[in-house]
Amino acid sequence: MTDLNAGSRGAATGTGDRSRPRAALPALCLTQVTSWGILYYAFPVLNPQITADTGWPTGATTAAFSAALLISALAGICIGRVLDHRGPRTVMTSGSILGALSILVIATAPNLTVFAAGWLLAGLAMASSFYLPAFAALTRWWAPDHVRALTIVTLAGGLASTVFAPLTAALANHLSWRATYLVLGGILAVVTVPAHAIALNTPWPKAPPPATAHTDCSAASVARSRPFWMLAASLTLSAFAMYAVVVALVPLLLERGYTTTQAAWALGLGGAGQTLGRTLYATLARPTGVTTRTSALVALGSVTTAALALTPGPYALLVTFSIAAGTVRGNMTLLQATAVTDRWGTTHYGRLSGLLAAGHVAAALAPFAGAALASPLGGYPHLFGLLAAASVIAAALALNTLPSHTGA
Repeated sequence: MTDLNAGSRGAATGTGDRSRPRAALPALCLTQVTSWGILYYAFPVLNPQITADTGWPTGATTAAFSAALLISALAGICIGRVLDHRGPRTVMTSGSILGALSILVIATAPNLTVFAAGWLLAGLAMASSFYLPAFAALTRWWAPDHVRALTIVTLAGGLASTVFAPLTAALANHLSWRATYLVLGGILAVVTVPAHAIALNTPWPKAPPPATAHTDCSAASVARSRPFWMLAASLTLSAFAMYAVVVALVPLLLERGYTTTQAAWALGLGGAGQTLGRTLYATLARPTGVTTRTSALVALGSVTTAALALTPGPYALLVTFSIAAGTVRGNMTLLQATAVTDRWGTTHYGRLSGLLAAGHVAAALAPFAGAALASPLGGYPHLFGLLAAASVIAAALALNTLPSHTGA
């Protein structure tokens, strides 16, 4: 087994001229759990309490959250370029500071306008502190063993909902939603700001030259190619369905008569499923080609979403389906993290990954779209049925994402 810490004992990165930062991998594990848990997974748990306390429409609060995801997707374009040239330290430290400030604004918002402004700040924080910069760091520092490093970080990140959904629910049982967010914002600042500032303080290695198979693949030519656009379309539609399912799972269970605590645990255990899925990705990747693997995982996402749509209970079975859906999401995270390198190499990883993230603009609208569509469709089970159909289309698109110079 490859030792990921070999670099800290003097092994070089794929570029051969820089050592790996000793503390980066454990720090990124910790900060991904904390950032995702507070900036993303706390909202589905707290939103029913927010709307009940303030009288703000559910569609409006969910739209603010969707706006954060939209800003995150668009900001990824510029952030990807910065990462390629300057590395992750400044980006991720700034993102952590912005994240803590955004939670403060959200928690103290006197009206819906300020609440939405807080989420816009949170969107910039997401783009600067979530998987995009973490993956860029690991892909450059740990090449050619980056898949193993990515797996370790995403294994940890998969626990974000497992840790923070129940924690948020527990805090909300004793505190107001505003006080709960203030506590979570303090945790975010204390954990992630120093971790990013200290652990990522290593010179950024130069990008390796393109491999022979990718010599004609400039970032601009790849971004204009049909396989890239088909990949962007497939991942966008798939992400739309996945994000909508995550945010809509709590109201789905509430609609079926379960308590907020039960719904939060179902969401949290889905995060445990993500961790399980990520342990299986390497086993899945070895015997499968990149297009087959992509299409199969997206199709499995459709199956789990349909199962949640069609099954009213019992609770244990719904939790099982949530875990299964999380297992697929866990695999999809690593699939997306390696989508560029599997097809076009590592040279322009930050820029191309940022463009793919920008392609997730539609997915960023998923929480709002889900809340808006649930009522006209006749309830959340029907919404989940629609999302399952969207994943089927995404699976078909994924079959056309292979560059002509890449082996199947």
